[in-house]
Amino acid sequence: MIEKILPNLYKIEIPLPRNPLKALNCYVFKDKERNLIVDTGFDREECRQALEKGLQELEIDLSKTDLFITHLHADHSGMINRIATPSSKVYASELDGQTINGFVLSNAYWEAVSAYAARNGFPIAEVKNAIEKHPGFRYGAKNLVDFTYVSDGDVLQVGEYNLTCIATPGHTPGLMCLYEPQHRFFLSGDLILSSITPNISLFSDSDNPLKQYLQSLDKVSKLDIELTLPSHRQIIGNCLPRIAELKKHHQDRLNEIIKILENGREQNAYQVASQMTWDMTYKSFEDFPVPQKWFAIGEAIAHLKYLADKGTIQQFTKEDIIFNRLS
Repeated sequence: MIEKILPNLYKIEIPLPRNPLKALNCYVFKDKERNLIVDTGFDREECRQALEKGLQELEIDLSKTDLFITHLHADHSGMINRIATPSSKVYASELDGQTINGFVLSNAYWEAVSAYAARNGFPIAEVKNAIEKHPGFRYGAKNLVDFTYVSDGDVLQVGEYNLTCIATPGHTPGLMCLYEPQHRFFLSGDLILSSITPNISLFSDSDNPLKQYLQSLDKVSKLDIELTLPSHRQIIGNCLPRIAELKKHHQDRLNEIIKILENGREQNAYQVASQMTWDMTYKSFEDFPVPQKWFAIGEAIAHLKYLADKGTIQQFTKEDIIFNRLS
């Protein structure tokens, strides 16, 4: 399905089969000199067919087309190898571009996050299954990409549009959005979504993605935006009300975790996640599909890390498992 957003700016809806996200919004800028495609979909046949059909209808010549990848997740980057031509530039942040290529080179990332999930209580018997069913493991780019790295403040000119790169870490370390100040529109990637909340996950000791995410929302709230173009679900107008809702959502999450820990019992992240509120129809957390348990524990770890860095909770290791308790 193709929708015209503005002159020479279109949205192609790419289906994401059997995935809670349902579809990806791929944005296409048309220009006589060079076109630009923003994000690609999974590397799977249903996505490929939808994208190729949309590009054919828009009469896009891929030899005159560049790609902009907002972030590393496979629903955004999986089809780079199938769409990019030898003459294409593929733009991405250095952090996420290096990670995408790291997936191609080895399984080191998946081995590291598996070990960290297990240290946070994820059942060892389910870890291998979680990785094998993870869309990033199954549907990511299969070959190395020669990225052109962009940084915060860089400007890409595509026809009548001057797109400013806006670094917005949190959902991923290198999430990069695009802002057009004259026409006041913002391609928000997975920073701001309309009817769902972006997953903020952590599978290491090194970062505080929720803190970064909230800072990124504050950064974007200072921009003059009339039209917000997210990577999933409905298009948004002024994003300030949605930013306020997203910030409240995460504060509610933090408050919920504090209440879970108020009984004084030490709990690992898996135990905390099992008691959190999730928008799922299953009777219990144990009934969740393994991939949904994985995303849930990642979000629990991120929120616990935020609380630990603020001093609200204490984290400690016992028998190689990370536990949490109120300070």
